Amino acid sequence: MPPGSPPAPGVAKRRELPTAWRHFDPILMLAVLAIGAFGCLMVYTATRDQLEIAGLSPLYYVKKQAIFMVLGVGVMVVVSAIDYRRYRDWAAVIYGLSILMLLGVYVVGHKSRGAQAWFQVGSYQLEPSEIAKIGLIVALASYCATAKGSLSRRNLVVVLGLSALPFVLIYKQPDLGTALVLGAVLVAVLVVGGISARHMGLLALLAVVASVGVVHFGILKSYQQARLTSFASAPDQPSAALLQSVAGANEYNVAESKITIGAGGLTGRGIGKGTQTNLSYVPEQRTDFIFTAVGEQVGLVGSALLLLLFAVVIWRTWRAATLSRDLLGTLMSVGVLAMVAFQVFENVGMTMGIMPVAGIPLPLMSYGGSAVIATFAAVGLVQNVRMHRFS
Repeated sequence: MPPGSPPAPGVAKRRELPTAWRHFDPILMLAVLAIGAFGCLMVYTATRDQLEIAGLSPLYYVKKQAIFMVLGVGVMVVVSAIDYRRYRDWAAVIYGLSILMLLGVYVVGHKSRGAQAWFQVGSYQLEPSEIAKIGLIVALASYCATAKGSLSRRNLVVVLGLSALPFVLIYKQPDLGTALVLGAVLVAVLVVGGISARHMGLLALLAVVASVGVVHFGILKSYQQARLTSFASAPDQPSAALLQSVAGANEYNVAESKITIGAGGLTGRGIGKGTQTNLSYVPEQRTDFIFTAVGEQVGLVGSALLLLLFAVVIWRTWRAATLSRDLLGTLMSVGVLAMVAFQVFENVGMTMGIMPVAGIPLPLMSYGGSAVIATFAAVGLVQNVRMHRFS
């Protein structure tokens, strides 16, 4: 090939991929893997004794969680490798598929504990609402990017419509926690996407009015109201009579959670040595209340280090948003940031009794395949934006 002549198409493609991967964020990746590995350890300690009592392998849950982590890393790599601008072209399809899955769960979904929110695939459960988080982020970012930082009234109506459909379908499962996560994503994308202060104020007012109306007209189920209000009045030791009610059960969860975290003190009782954790005093300890196992076993110091790792993830996600060369990449990263930050804040606050019990998992820590894989896919979007910012 003569000097100065353009490279052959095949050569250009072979060079493009390595160039993109050179901008992969190792700090973000290491923080995510560290949280995931620690999550596997906490799932093991929170379930080991009860599994042994039941005559099952103490590795039952942690093995499945490890498989989810490996699958999640694979999903992250695939999501990272495809230029994020391609997702804009397929945004309608991605959004549409997530909506179809949410509708499908009402037809052939598995019902458990009063909620119909999963597809049963062998011994595994697929939760479409977790996938819908990613679908909504891609859809909102793709649409708002076309407004070029100035959302008109018409744009706002379309965005609210796109958000309302998955919100209602998830809320009706019922899954109030995930619906609230979608709300956090919506607000973040709107603020960065260019909503005016007047429109934002109007939406805030409508949200307050809607919240009051939902409570006043009994739209929320009794147990959902109990979850949202139990944090405000949970006693340290609920009475036996109180425990017979839904509100009492939620107050018991919060009370035991606070006791368990407090038992860890400054440095914790040691890995595998938490009395409250080993005896499973806190319900749902491997899922929504996994942070109580952290607090008891590694104490304030270990809990602070875990939160520091989450802060690193949020920081690197914000960094990717600010480095993006276009609004699309910025909005995708901001959507992921809102999703992760809201879940961490709500989940940790819930276990400490300062936030409502909303049934939101702690990212990469709580047991559950769909949530783990969705979180890795979200991280893949962030890596994608960072990797392709020069292309």
